Amino acid sequence: MAYRIAGQKVLAIVLAGGKGSRLAPLTTERAKPAVPFLGTYRLIDFTLSNLVNSGVQDVWVIEQYLPHGLNDHLSGGRPWDLDRTRGGLLVMPPFSSPDNEEGEFAHGNAEALAQHAGLIREFGAEVVLVLSADHIYKFDHAAAIHAHVERGASVTMVTTEVGEAEATRFGNVRVDGEGRVSEFAYKPDEALGRTVTAEIFVYSAGVLLSTLEQLAQQGGLGDYGEQLLPALVARGDAYVHPLGGYWKDVGTLEAYLTAHRDFLEGRGFALNTPDWPFITSSVSRPPTRVEASARLDTAFVCGGAVIAGEVRRSVVGPGAVVEVGAAVVDSVIQPGAVVRAGARVQNAIVDTDAVVEASAEVGASEGPPAVVGARATVGAQARVEGGLLVPPRQTVRAGEEGQTVQAPETDDKAGK
Repeated sequence: MAYRIAGQKVLAIVLAGGKGSRLAPLTTERAKPAVPFLGTYRLIDFTLSNLVNSGVQDVWVIEQYLPHGLNDHLSGGRPWDLDRTRGGLLVMPPFSSPDNEEGEFAHGNAEALAQHAGLIREFGAEVVLVLSADHIYKFDHAAAIHAHVERGASVTMVTTEVGEAEATRFGNVRVDGEGRVSEFAYKPDEALGRTVTAEIFVYSAGVLLSTLEQLAQQGGLGDYGEQLLPALVARGDAYVHPLGGYWKDVGTLEAYLTAHRDFLEGRGFALNTPDWPFITSSVSRPPTRVEASARLDTAFVCGGAVIAGEVRRSVVGPGAVVEVGAAVVDSVIQPGAVVRAGARVQNAIVDTDAVVEASAEVGASEGPPAVVGARATVGAQARVEGGLLVPPRQTVRAGEEGQTVQAPETDDKAGK
């Protein structure tokens, strides 16, 4: 059964293959789309929920890096009602073929599309909706598809507004009075302005496939901002469709923590409206336990957590523990993590099942966040300075912090 929007057979392709190194150590042992958000969700939940709420029923997820945990979360599409006999969710892992028996990872998202060109053609898509799996937003994709079809566009770029300093991390666009893209620059050194692509693209399938084929004959495709989008802009039929509302690329640790703060302070969007629910692969958990010694102020606390200490302007994930006398401020405590008595976590991210032992300190009141990787331990009275990272499964001991703690990557350009 073919599901149509604006009379077109629509295929959504979610790009979930990138390593996400700028989010390390959160992505050292998991795919970036599987990183938790607000304790309850994973990053990919927002893309998938927006798709099904928009009426898109055929969704392919292209994977590459550490797919196993992501596949477990996707559960065959069941949480989003995409586990269908015909259509629904299809996971696209790396593969070999008669033309390339050894197999090869895609070197950029345009190349990932080109690798699946034969399958896209076989599916019979008329419109291909290409999205990233790691942005926080609420958007009706059907509206963009309708606008795309009405204009007869080769590509419609969904756009948003950011600060000019941040704009250099993305694809920049300038438009004429009719919404046509007049200029496009991919991660320029100097921003064209505040309007950037939100990593959501509506393509006319025939034009997309023919352009990919032509560009592939000329050499490597790389990311779609390098050759594909400039080629379509040069045709004169590339348009924009403003997203409106909240959108956040959480591709850096600082942006990830900022996005949590946005929701804590009410700058995000509603997550539980009946007509547009954000859905995840849920696990049954007991109620949150809040002890008499606890102090809570502007916090999200998830099921199964135990709070006996102080939690301010922070998110505490499912099953996490903040012991009596501990303080968690302006931070994210991921599922199963433990902050022991007398410890202080400020402006920091403590990843899944990590432990901050008694009287240890993680982070500082200002500057970039400190991050403790999954299943790592910050020993009693140890200190992890702001802006520094503890790799997963490592132990930081007091007086020996320099042997374990690391500095983060410095490249903040958006990319997969």
